[in-house]
Amino acid sequence: MPTGTLYLIPVPLADDAASRSFTPYLVETINQISEYIVENEKTARKFLKQAGLTIPQSQLVIYDYGKHNRNADLKEFFDGLMAGKDAGLMSEAGCPGVADPGAEIVAEAHRLGIKVVPLVGPSSILLALMASGFNGQSFTFHGYLPIDKFERSKRIKELEGLAERLSQTQLFIETPFRNDSLLEDILKSCKPTTRLCIACDLTAATEFVQTQTIATWKKQQPDLRKRPAIFLLYKS
Repeated sequence: MPTGTLYLIPVPLADDAASRSFTPYLVETINQISEYIVENEKTARKFLKQAGLTIPQSQLVIYDYGKHNRNADLKEFFDGLMAGKDAGLMSEAGCPGVADPGAEIVAEAHRLGIKVVPLVGPSSILLALMASGFNGQSFTFHGYLPIDKFERSKRIKELEGLAERLSQTQLFIETPFRNDSLLEDILKSCKPTTRLCIACDLTAATEFVQTQTIATWKKQQPDLRKRPAIFLLYKS
């Protein structure tokens, strides 16, 4: 019996960005699927409703791979797929599998010989890179930097060195409530001529994307508290 297809379904990055986040093909796809593997069931159900799901949500089978289920047996997630049913994989926000634990689900799908189809949708990493004006042919995403201030400053200097030596864009993130502390350490650690792009609230009405030198940022620092943000360093 042929297996089903695992569709990777992007989720909006912001509460008010649903209409900018899905394509007609995505809407068509979710109305042909009744099984989902999701990082956050509440977020997933909300997005499916916003996207135009016509199947009653009571008929959906939803498997949770969130942080409380990371060590669970993945077998039940794939029972339907192995029986020939299609399924959708959804992150809490953005693209599943990119800076997201859904990569483990995708890897298991490949191991089982299940077809994987990524759908078009918002990736905060790529949107920030597109809008930064930095090198889009050579870049690295590092995820979260160390929490300890000494180790974090050391790491920032290392990334600045990579950016200059390789002409490579360095991207990283932080938990929103620590954004201002991270920005403070970036401004203290980097050279005045190094360029920093801050991209926050991407796709939201409050979206803010700006690229300036460290010296210029020191003159006027934005308030980034509680705002999802991506930081990019570059020095050509």
